[in-house]
Amino acid sequence: MAVVIPAYNEARTIREVVQQALQQCPQVIVVDDGSQDGTAQQLEGLPITLLQNPANLGKAASLWRGMQAALQLGVQGVMTLDGDGQHDPRDIPRLLAVAEKFPAHIVIGSRLHEKANIPRRRYLANRFANFWIAWAAGYPIADSQSGFRYYPAELLLHVTLQHEPRHSFVFESEILIEGGRRGIRSVATPIAAIYRDNARPSHFRPVLDIVRITRMVAWKLFSRGMFLSGLYRSMSGKALIVE
Repeated sequence: MAVVIPAYNEARTIREVVQQALQQCPQVIVVDDGSQDGTAQQLEGLPITLLQNPANLGKAASLWRGMQAALQLGVQGVMTLDGDGQHDPRDIPRLLAVAEKFPAHIVIGSRLHEKANIPRRRYLANRFANFWIAWAAGYPIADSQSGFRYYPAELLLHVTLQHEPRHSFVFESEILIEGGRRGIRSVATPIAAIYRDNARPSHFRPVLDIVRITRMVAWKLFSRGMFLSGLYRSMSGKALIVE
């Protein structure tokens, strides 16, 4: 396994995040997405693979580049987490344990028990996205927006996704849909979210990014004749959650 961490202007948190990730996995790949605050310099001396984008290309491009680099190492899976410190790398073994029980699944670390701490606007946007993505994927999904995930290599080797800047937060939604089409579903497991006083504001824009996600999902549905069987399956069952 390899850990991939996309980073854009994360100088305040990235070194600690990477050091903790290295304690869980010796193969850590950081993709610096054109940071202007010295993010890359904070990683000097650490035994990692550092990839640097020539400009700010967006989270999708950074994830895609990091995933491809990980696959070249011959890993069986790729763990992704954010560089802002909201994901605790010490939860990596938890996601791995779930991946072992549910092979050929995307494992999502989700703040399932911390709904009260999530800003209401963000919570409603996530619920809205969950509905549409679950419909297009054809199964119930507990959390479609968390970036703390384990992806089996067999999925990453067989999908090609859009990763231009405008697809930054669409990428992680689209891969769930493409996984569902290939019989690779997601399973969620609860994690704790860390809220830091010194962390930078989220790059996620609830209105704009949810609109972009909805457009992508609408195109997926239209291309499949609205995929009504997927709507039925997404609403008739329960999302797979491992406590």
